Amino acid sequence: MKYVCQVCGFIYDPEEGDPDNGIAAGTPFEQLPDNWVCPVCGASKDMFAPAE
Repeated sequence: MKYVCQVCGFIYDPEEGDPDNGIAAGTPFEQLPDNWVCPVCGASKDMFAPAE
């Protein structure tokens, strides 16, 4: 499931991960470290919601 940042609209896609920040492709949002932040605006994980 994809998650969208409520601040800037960035979409976290588990199939892509966040390789620039050490998150491997295939990593579900729920398994991201608690200190992971939006790579675009720096918002915390709790500012993300499931993408419709």
